[in-house]
Amino acid sequence: MKFFPARAGMSAVIALALATAAAAQALSQTQQTPAPPTSPQAAPSGKVIFSRSTDENGDVKTEVGPAAAASPQNAPEPLVEDADRLAVTITTMDLDVHLQSAAHQIAVRARMTVRNDGKAPLARIPLQLSSSLHWEQIRVAGRNTAFPVATLNSDSDHTGQLHEAEVQLAEPLAPGATVQLDGAYAGTIQQSAQRLVTIGTPEDMALHTDWDEIAPQFTGLRGFGNVVWYPVSSVPVILGDGARLFDEMGRHKLRNMQTRFSAQLTVEFPHGTPPTVALINGVPVALHVADAHGLDADLAGIATGSIQSAELGFEEPSIFVAVRKVHAGVNATAWTTPDNEVAHKFWLDAADHVSPFLQQWLGPRPHTTLTLLDLPDPADAPFETGALLATSLAEGPAEKLDGVMAHALTHAYTQTPPRPLPAWLNEGLATFMESAWVEKHRGRDQALGSLEASRSALALAEPSSPGQSAGTPLVAATAPIYYRTKAAYVLWMLRDMAGDEALSTALRTCVAKTDADTPCPIERLLKAPGSSQDLSWFFSDWVAADKGLPDLTIDGVFPKAETSGNFLVAVNVSNAGYAAAEVPVTVRTAMSAVTDRVLVPARGKAVQRILVMAQPTQVQVNDGTVPETQASVHVTDLGQTSSSAAPAGP
Repeated sequence: MKFFPARAGMSAVIALALATAAAAQALSQTQQTPAPPTSPQAAPSGKVIFSRSTDENGDVKTEVGPAAAASPQNAPEPLVEDADRLAVTITTMDLDVHLQSAAHQIAVRARMTVRNDGKAPLARIPLQLSSSLHWEQIRVAGRNTAFPVATLNSDSDHTGQLHEAEVQLAEPLAPGATVQLDGAYAGTIQQSAQRLVTIGTPEDMALHTDWDEIAPQFTGLRGFGNVVWYPVSSVPVILGDGARLFDEMGRHKLRNMQTRFSAQLTVEFPHGTPPTVALINGVPVALHVADAHGLDADLAGIATGSIQSAELGFEEPSIFVAVRKVHAGVNATAWTTPDNEVAHKFWLDAADHVSPFLQQWLGPRPHTTLTLLDLPDPADAPFETGALLATSLAEGPAEKLDGVMAHALTHAYTQTPPRPLPAWLNEGLATFMESAWVEKHRGRDQALGSLEASRSALALAEPSSPGQSAGTPLVAATAPIYYRTKAAYVLWMLRDMAGDEALSTALRTCVAKTDADTPCPIERLLKAPGSSQDLSWFFSDWVAADKGLPDLTIDGVFPKAETSGNFLVAVNVSNAGYAAAEVPVTVRTAMSAVTDRVLVPARGKAVQRILVMAQPTQVQVNDGTVPETQASVHVTDLGQTSSSAAPAGP
């Protein structure tokens, strides 16, 4: 499929399955932008499936060729059940994407392998797109098929609706079996605040949140949850229905972590304004630009690029194409609007500032350079995917930017081919490193306070007991409260139990790992040679299963005077929760404090005895590193009643 430059009123033909290189050869000059080099991948040759032309009135007409006899039929209502949608996994996706930026148009050929991960045979396969896009043709195993199209209400797209094609199969697809699909679709993508305005969000605020669009100066397509520009199979969800939208976004990413994705990109842009940066799935793509001097103003230029087949990881496919100016820094590159000649320095300085800290934890250098992409409007909501941070690169306080860069640069470390880190470790590690940076520069209480701000939400999400709910194991987490907040807590607890050196060594090994067959074996890595420490109970309760949060109580404190003014203090601790926890126990005197750790079993009790060299005045159990259902810090002033408190916030 390709765009041919054309004068106004003449045909602009889109021919599926033709090589994109032919478009560039129609122009006489080729230049390459300063994006990181990647090898371009030519689209395979084949038959013309359909062509599209624009008449003198600007109306678009589609002419179907002999290979595309099937056409979509509007369905009065959805014919697919959620069980069918949940059964579909797209294991490979190869997209030939063509953007006509001045007209806000996109046309795509999608070649996919679909697997039935359900328990029953599938007679039909649901494939969804944004309601601003329209299915043109779908083939199954090389043959045309009928596909009724229904409109679904779903806020996984910024329009608030999806177009769902019901791809009918000649024979049911057995569980575990796969089938090859080949589809073509097209339409326009402009900013839409529909889903947010519907729930009462002011339009201006909504547009700064849902800023996805195709335009000459900036194209941003964030993917499922923002704009569904590629085929998906999802359960319709509505904003305002609790956290279901965000859970469905996480479920969709988790289901497609091992999907192998490749894309060929062609951008038709207004003559004289070529894009200078393109990113697919957060990865910079080398653009080959054909925009000959001396051509008429109504002729378009062509830019092409591609990304090779790789696993998606815990990301949604995304496309960014923009006219920006490049600024290189340490481990980061900023692409700014032409008028942003000062503020980007603050961001690059922040990257330079936090890099030595990250090197201590994660290794000498990240796997890729962090890309900072300046959004069109300073009020636009930031977006992060992989090693890309799209945000307004405005001037800000150094301590704030440093924390943001510690988080974002961690993702540059964890972009590990050929298999990304597990989702909980990828996202949790970035949150952990951001809080560890805060600890280093603003103190432990401030760092733990940043986690405490989300602990109550985590406590609400967790099951009150395993008997009432199976919960969400961290290895299968789909909600941010698990794969960010709980995962960061897990890393804090591992740090306190195993020590900084052991955890940093394990993390460096995981980050550097290139073995595609096995995920990061962090549990085994944390058990150093000769160490008797057994963390299997911890990974069982906190990672492999979800047993809720512990619920600790100081049952009693019993100081006993010893010789030479020393005191032996026995601290009785009980756990009403279903998850075991190892927590710090601190006994304070007027002049000093002694801390030891105690493992409190699930639904059980423990006693910790600590020797201090003066009259004890206070006992504290937990310091906020272990999240609990209620407070995460318990204090008893000796001679007074027991009290509980949360760690201090920022």
